[in-house]
Amino acid sequence: MSLRESPFPNGFTEALHTLGWGLVFPCFWLLDRLIAVCISTSLERNRRREEECYLHPLKVFFGFLLFLLLFIISTPFAFLGFLLWAPLQLARRPFSYRHQVATVELENRNVGWEEAGKVTFGFVTANLCLLPDGLARFNNLGHSQNRALAIGQSIVQGVSRPHIRILIDSPSSCGTLSPSISLLPQSGSTTYGATDAQMQAGADEQTVEVLDGELPKASTCDGASVHAAGSQQPAMWNSNQNSNQQGSRGRRNPPRALRTLGKAGDTPLEVSTLFPANVDIVCLEEVFDKRAAAKLTEALGSVFGHILYDIGDYACQPCGTCSSFKFFNSGLFLASRFPVLEAQYHCFPNGRGEDALASKGLLCVKVQIGLEKGERKMVGFFNCTHLHAPEEDGAIRCEQLDMVTQWISEFQTVTRQQDEMVVFDVLCGDFNFDNCSPDDRLEQNHSLFNDYRDPCRAGPGKEKPWVIGTLLQQPTLYDENVKTPDNLQRTLEDEELRKVYLAPPVAQGSAALVYPEPGEPWVGRRLDYLLYRESTLTDQCRTEVEEFTYVTQLAGLTDHIPVGLRLNVTL
Repeated sequence: MSLRESPFPNGFTEALHTLGWGLVFPCFWLLDRLIAVCISTSLERNRRREEECYLHPLKVFFGFLLFLLLFIISTPFAFLGFLLWAPLQLARRPFSYRHQVATVELENRNVGWEEAGKVTFGFVTANLCLLPDGLARFNNLGHSQNRALAIGQSIVQGVSRPHIRILIDSPSSCGTLSPSISLLPQSGSTTYGATDAQMQAGADEQTVEVLDGELPKASTCDGASVHAAGSQQPAMWNSNQNSNQQGSRGRRNPPRALRTLGKAGDTPLEVSTLFPANVDIVCLEEVFDKRAAAKLTEALGSVFGHILYDIGDYACQPCGTCSSFKFFNSGLFLASRFPVLEAQYHCFPNGRGEDALASKGLLCVKVQIGLEKGERKMVGFFNCTHLHAPEEDGAIRCEQLDMVTQWISEFQTVTRQQDEMVVFDVLCGDFNFDNCSPDDRLEQNHSLFNDYRDPCRAGPGKEKPWVIGTLLQQPTLYDENVKTPDNLQRTLEDEELRKVYLAPPVAQGSAALVYPEPGEPWVGRRLDYLLYRESTLTDQCRTEVEEFTYVTQLAGLTDHIPVGLRLNVTL
């Protein structure tokens, strides 16, 4: 069964909604600009100091007066639009759907799955803080529209590259190499967050000659040569770059060894300057701004043919479904290479404070893999959520985890068919609690973690030694050590730098925080989760983690570290 693209049952209702929102939007936009003109990001303040610009107070004063005047003028029209827009939300399905034919073909990693007896799937989740510009500035992030476009282009750039892992032949300390960002076409410069240096390789790295479209076998340590893993062909130079990108005679910076890539206990992991190649499903959080969602949809549509956006309820909903009037959607955004067969959204009814203004909840989807084993079609279940934010409200998050468990079970019971073979069941999102803070002990011991496996978790309140926190310190987002993908990658690999730039654990009440315990590494707050389970899969299916990835490609564009998970499913 295919989903209807419009969230409204007919064109007339959709037209009325468009008219109502068209009357509301100018007032909404002017209020956003009114806030944005008064708040600067640390990057903008630093630039003004460097440029010795003293006119900013005048800009703020006159800008505030102008936007305030226009806001007052637009208010009567917004009120009329609101009277038309709000009642129509009762007829609206809580998500929009876009289907288009992908124009960028990704590598099919499941070719020959019958002989191999297994299939592989890749997932990514990221919190983008794409609020309206004025509100995003409270998190030291601005220019939401520009960031949305750059983020979309970055995701496409990363996931559409060839899946190449460069290995060292000798067992030396050099470890494994990762494809450098310099081997891929570079996006244009930006002026709103990430700097031009974000897309450049470090100047201190040694250059290497690239001839005839081939990355040569290079000696990286004593007797160690480099080759592309899983392929008889050498890693190839991307010939689509122009002469300015390639430089004189094609000299480029080589890939850099990653100390953190390799078998870490039971999980292979990587800190990568690029999104993982050939990702199948991307889940994004905090895409609250509708125009930003439209830009993401346009950018990702070239790779992901099935996109759910503008997810969540607005205005007042029936009693028991939402806690209060909703000014914002859930912020969830899902892009899938697989056709979406079923989708269902639930709004949490227990939000409070400023978090209750957004329609946070759970999105459940069932996707069609496009493969069959005998008479059975392969499908997968994918669930994403964004839990309550205030740190002190652990009991509310636990209630929401209870709802997540119940709603997923109900969705799968209703939508699962006898002739289907379930090959993955994944839950991801921003849970707004970590596994190291004493203040989060209630959530850390929730029964959900007995059902779903967390590849980063050693137990309640204890992370595996290789784990890295995913929440950046907002005041330092544009410091030299974290403002480019390469620099952020180095920072995440260095424990002392992580202490400076990642958010630390939260103490319980007034108790002194002792962290980390003696002999344990400093991790930081990991709020972004990718979980999976086997208990709901078809009996003979077994799952193992092929790779877990921390992604630094969005340095300067968001305050979270995106994470990726690749699963191998043995049939």
